[in-house]
Amino acid sequence: MSDTPSREFYAVIPAGGSGTRLWPLSRSQEPKFLLDLLGTGKSLLVDTIERLAPFADPDHVFVVTGDAHVPLVRSQAPGVPAKNVLSEPSPKNSAAAVGLAAYVLNTMNPDAIVGFFAADHVIQEESAFQEVLGRAVEAASSGHLVTIGITPHEPSSAFGYIKKVREFSDNGVHHVGEFVEKPPFLDAQRFLSSGDYLWNAGIFVGKVSAVVQAFDDFASELGTPLRAIADAVVEGSDFRDLWEALPSIAFDYAVAEPAAKAGQFLVVPGNFGWQDVGDFASLAGVRDNGSPSDVIVVGDATKVHPHDSTGIVVGSSGRIITILGMKDVVVVDTPDALLVTTKDHAQDVKQIVESMKEQGLDTIL
Repeated sequence: MSDTPSREFYAVIPAGGSGTRLWPLSRSQEPKFLLDLLGTGKSLLVDTIERLAPFADPDHVFVVTGDAHVPLVRSQAPGVPAKNVLSEPSPKNSAAAVGLAAYVLNTMNPDAIVGFFAADHVIQEESAFQEVLGRAVEAASSGHLVTIGITPHEPSSAFGYIKKVREFSDNGVHHVGEFVEKPPFLDAQRFLSSGDYLWNAGIFVGKVSAVVQAFDDFASELGTPLRAIADAVVEGSDFRDLWEALPSIAFDYAVAEPAAKAGQFLVVPGNFGWQDVGDFASLAGVRDNGSPSDVIVVGDATKVHPHDSTGIVVGSSGRIITILGMKDVVVVDTPDALLVTTKDHAQDVKQIVESMKEQGLDTIL
């Protein structure tokens, strides 16, 4: 890619959800993608926008987010035009978010290439990422949908997988055989040893017209109303009733899986220090200072005093936190809530949040 962003490429960043596995740090009103989790002084959303700068000017960046998050998104990313921040009246999962942006762009530039990038991913090797994305954009010019798969380094059950099959081109691009949801550990071991599977990073690229066509072909129950919703967005008219009637379903289920079965998906392998900051165990991995015997501290390190312990401490309450003789502990101390668990149970925090929601404790969620 040249140093000048392409006028024919658009970047869409679906920024939804409340990051329940990172509660009580991440809340519904200020979810993880709006937080500075890496200690860089910038949120994950801003990091994502800046990472895509060689491909897309700010006026070619679209953010799809919930009504409540629009003001913070606009304040954190003032270079992105206000009209490019697409507001979801209610959460409808990833298919609706992807489709909303795709159908809006289809009214503007159906021949352009569009990429969809999660707002909460960490990329440690940006130049390597940009090289892989450049190959994905090139492959998408063929009219296929393209995903970027991460070369796995362990048999993880925390990620979905992509099976690559026959070669599409001589620069490592393959057809996708299937998308596999998060597998049991033994299956993950088999996937890793086969060399045929990649982690699903949830990054998709394609011609705008091809993305819209895939919705029309494989998820018309979404495509038909989304086309009307896009027209309403462009006209500035209300579309809330149409939106509320949409089914809530993931893009993988609604579009990617059937499109792959129809031979319409390609995959570009990549290895660029990718991490999905989905829970406190992964956050500890991203913030790891290289000393496995230490406790990773997010916040004011002078307030945390670990002794013979490992794990991660996130502090924003101002209290002194001391931990003694604990291994792989997770402590998250905020002014109104305290979480104490272990890295092994980091994925289970979501269940605690769901339980508190059932008890009517929405004010702290």
